[in-house]
Amino acid sequence: MLGQQRHRWAAVAARVRAANTCVVDSAVAAVVAVPVAAQFSNVPPGGLDLLGVLLNAGTVLPLIWRRRAPFAVAVTVAAFAVGVSVYHRPGQDLQYGALIATYTIADLGNRWQRRSFLGFLVLFLGPGALLVKHYAAPEFLLTLLLPLSAYILGALARTSRARAAALRERAGALQEQSDQLMHRRAADVARAAAEERARIARDMHDVLAHAVAIMVVQAEAGPVVVRADPDRAERTFDTIAEAGRDAMVQLRVMLGVLKGDRDAGTRAPPPSVAAVAALVARMDRTSLRVGFRSEGQPHQLPVVAEVAAYRIVQEALTNAVKHAGADSATVRLVWADTDLIINVSDDGRGLGDTVAASAVGGHGLIGIRERVAACGGVAEAGPAPGGGFQLTARLPYTNRAATGVALPVLRPDGTAELLERS
Repeated sequence: MLGQQRHRWAAVAARVRAANTCVVDSAVAAVVAVPVAAQFSNVPPGGLDLLGVLLNAGTVLPLIWRRRAPFAVAVTVAAFAVGVSVYHRPGQDLQYGALIATYTIADLGNRWQRRSFLGFLVLFLGPGALLVKHYAAPEFLLTLLLPLSAYILGALARTSRARAAALRERAGALQEQSDQLMHRRAADVARAAAEERARIARDMHDVLAHAVAIMVVQAEAGPVVVRADPDRAERTFDTIAEAGRDAMVQLRVMLGVLKGDRDAGTRAPPPSVAAVAALVARMDRTSLRVGFRSEGQPHQLPVVAEVAAYRIVQEALTNAVKHAGADSATVRLVWADTDLIINVSDDGRGLGDTVAASAVGGHGLIGIRERVAACGGVAEAGPAPGGGFQLTARLPYTNRAATGVALPVLRPDGTAELLERS
């Protein structure tokens, strides 16, 4: 209830402050003029003359300009109030206009105006009252304290208004900060979505390129072996079918990420380093002979690194089949103290032709380097010591990269999340 009343009074005060200054101050002067004029009816014969009327009017009329010139009005009203008290034809039992002027200067005056007027009240009001009229103690205190009380009320109004302005300014600053944070968050979400789409595009390139490469190589070898070696021909067609099924499964996983979380419970997990052995075995059944070795104790990798490890091996073997014309390749996984080292080497044509062919469209080796960098690792590619081509990638066991931005990654259930990099 009290809070509602305060809110109501605050609304009224705001409307008054927003109203026309001249109209409001004229109304205040009219209200003050009522008790000032009322005392004329009690003046004894001979106790009223023109000078007395002018002095009393001088304590009222300047209030019309009180908010436009607070200090000048306060000085003028104070001078006329002193004249009324000295001349006293008629006097005023209570200086209404002087109280309003004192309140106004304390509320609207600048610092030196407030201080000088307050000094006048303290230094001259009490002694002047004693010289003009001999007051009893209660009357003297009332004469001294009323102007001081009006000054204090004006100072409180000024402080309250300044505090409200500071709160509004602070609220505006907080709102601006909130808007900036929202815009930054929206930009981060948009950037993460763009990075996620780019990652999915790379994944789809890897899956399709790998599957199509195996299918093309095996299909080209099919007519040669179908009559000479029916068993090998049958394995060739099985390899083609298996590559197609694997591509369909992985594409279904990626499309499930794009669809949202509705089918999260039915999605297959993304490929991981554990599936590298099966990938090598499937490739070994093609025209490319692939050896596989895993050294050291396996460690737990972040999901993004798990996917990267699989895609790196997949892309390297695909390049060996499509671009390098290799006959054999070797995949080594070395579980070091802090990193998983992936080494894929082949006996193909070497660096020049492979890089030129695999970098088309921003994929191939460039995509591998992007994947490794996203995990906080490094990748190197170049001629193998004994001829051919080799790729070496290091993936750290931690889930934080070195670039300091948020990473879109896949959870084990195939859904997407952001990892904040340090």
